Amino acid sequence: MDIFFNDGNGVIKIEKTDLNIQAAKNGDSETIITVCFSELPESIIIDSTVQTTLASEYMLNPDGFLEVIKKYKNGGKPSVFIRAKHPTNVDCQDLLLKKNTELKRIIAGKSIECENQSVNAIMRKSIWEHFADDLNLKDIEIDVSKEDAKKIWDKLPFYMPVYSLFQSDRKNSDGDNEVQDPLKEAVKQIINDEELQKTLTSVAEVVETKLKEVSSRTLEKLREMDPAIANSLNPVIPTADKLKWVDVFKAVSISGDEDIPINKRGSGVKRLVLLNFFRAEAERRATEGNNTGIIYAIEEPETSQHFNNQRVLIRALRELSQAINTQIILTTHSPVIVKELDFKNLRLIYEDRDGKRVLSVEPAVLQYPSLNEVNYVAYGEATEEYHNELYGFLEFQQWLNDYKIGRPQRPYVHVKNGNTRIRNIDLTEYVRHQIHHPENHSNIHFTQNELKQSIEDMRSYIRNRAEVEGIWDPIPDNE
Repeated sequence: MDIFFNDGNGVIKIEKTDLNIQAAKNGDSETIITVCFSELPESIIIDSTVQTTLASEYMLNPDGFLEVIKKYKNGGKPSVFIRAKHPTNVDCQDLLLKKNTELKRIIAGKSIECENQSVNAIMRKSIWEHFADDLNLKDIEIDVSKEDAKKIWDKLPFYMPVYSLFQSDRKNSDGDNEVQDPLKEAVKQIINDEELQKTLTSVAEVVETKLKEVSSRTLEKLREMDPAIANSLNPVIPTADKLKWVDVFKAVSISGDEDIPINKRGSGVKRLVLLNFFRAEAERRATEGNNTGIIYAIEEPETSQHFNNQRVLIRALRELSQAINTQIILTTHSPVIVKELDFKNLRLIYEDRDGKRVLSVEPAVLQYPSLNEVNYVAYGEATEEYHNELYGFLEFQQWLNDYKIGRPQRPYVHVKNGNTRIRNIDLTEYVRHQIHHPENHSNIHFTQNELKQSIEDMRSYIRNRAEVEGIWDPIPDNE
């Protein structure tokens, strides 16, 4: 997505070696990235005056989305296409790729009424309306490199969101400009501001004028003593565009803890500062770019972060995602972060014999959404909380007694009011008592493997019982 949105000017640059290995073996040298957009602009202005819409130009796919395809041949710059449900009748096809004279020729040849033959969009509309009963709409790819298709495409990037990627495997080394200090990067961006450049240029010109005056006076005095030497000397004053204004502010920094610079701090602190610098910069780009939104793409925000920082960060990002035209995409291996999200926010990336798939999270064994269950399915995280949920569900369904029948027993020491008694119970009951009655120190605490085994036993029983009784259709484990 970084390659798609930023055309190699972002974090990632596409290379020839990025080509899919299997495709290369089959002689294919093309990488294709496709993105669909909703919330489309109401109209597109061509040539500053002519308005049209994507729908009226038949540039939307069958689902009503703008579907943009970028094809990269051995890396490099992409060829761009728009997949759309578009007229393919030979009498009115490829109108977006035709010149004004070609459109006029069609109108004249078919005796089509058109109110204004100086505007291509109006002519296209008239032609398509003439063949309204025989457009032969089909799903095709429109080349946007020519004529009005290109003019429309040239306008569309202004409506697309800014995409900012923060990678999980960035080096965060002392050689990284942003790690040296985000303020140093900020200075570069501030200095490059167009208005500020004008101000700095005027300052440089004033200094240049003053220096020329000083050098001129010096050379005049030297000429009085030795004209030959004076005539061989010329002042060398760099022009404004050659001045390194950034170096003037090279001492800027963010420091703390007795002025320890950021690049000498721990990896967690560096990453946290940089992540928030990234957030601030992404917001600035969105504001100054006059675009329709921003997409934050953050890989594994939990990296090198304390659990509490993970919670604070994800809450901040959740709040940020509520802003208008703001979308946040995270990849994570952290159960802590999963528990801070809602079910509608979650997608599982799953691979089986049918390939890789992205799945929405739906109730699996439990009849209600459980983030503990999501963490168990996604990460294999067996927790006491999830064990409690499964046990409580068995009780609620009044299946607990049937569940216990025939299961291996083990002794459990029960101490109450100074009285001790021993009774035999199954593994699930044993784990449950240990969770809720840790004061019974006479018992050996269950292991993590035993906790997981008890969870598996309950999941298997619930799934089978639900299917037999037809209560609901739980998603299998491999989903």
